[in-house]
Amino acid sequence: MKKIMIIEDEKTICNELSQLLENNNYETIVLKNFEDALNEILYSSPDLILLDINIPYINGEILLKNLRKTSSIPVVMVTSRNSEIDEVLSMSYGADDYITKPYNPTILLLRISAIFKRCDTNTNSISHKDFTFDVSKGIIKNDKDEISLTKNEIIIFNLLLNNKNRIVSKDEIMTDLWNNDEYVNENALTVNISRLRSKLADMGYTNIIETRKGIGYRII
Repeated sequence: MKKIMIIEDEKTICNELSQLLENNNYETIVLKNFEDALNEILYSSPDLILLDINIPYINGEILLKNLRKTSSIPVVMVTSRNSEIDEVLSMSYGADDYITKPYNPTILLLRISAIFKRCDTNTNSISHKDFTFDVSKGIIKNDKDEISLTKNEIIIFNLLLNNKNRIVSKDEIMTDLWNNDEYVNENALTVNISRLRSKLADMGYTNIIETRKGIGYRII
């Protein structure tokens, strides 16, 4: 069952959305801690987010922009603003769709379904040892734990896992990052590798990324 997070401060609308989604076989989570919204999203790891622009503590568009630094969770902006500028901003910050209130429930459900179909088609999961890496969500998961990776960590880990049988040079990794508009020098790459190793170690995967001095890195 797909899990949808509702980020909306009007209780009546939250209840309506929850009922609509649950009646259509979706699991729902309603965000309550707006002050720590980004961490709440990453902790809950929903499959899709319905995000209002006007929420407490942080503008919904800024929250979306911050979320896109670490996650590719699909986001549908649901707002009372009927402004072309808001729609353009939301889409430029990484929204997958945009719908205004009062919304048509059938249209909302159709748009959610279309996003899930598109995501399912593009899902790329890689298995190694006893864990699975969901590239589209940036999540490493095993039977006991689950961790989320940042955008840079996703790019690095995906490249290493897709080249398990060989050493991947530092130049290759940095080129892959540059191709995704992430400029990283060698020092920054070392920091990203260190953070990735630390997250993997927290799941019990120590020494999974081997360093070949002067050459690069390899998954073992």
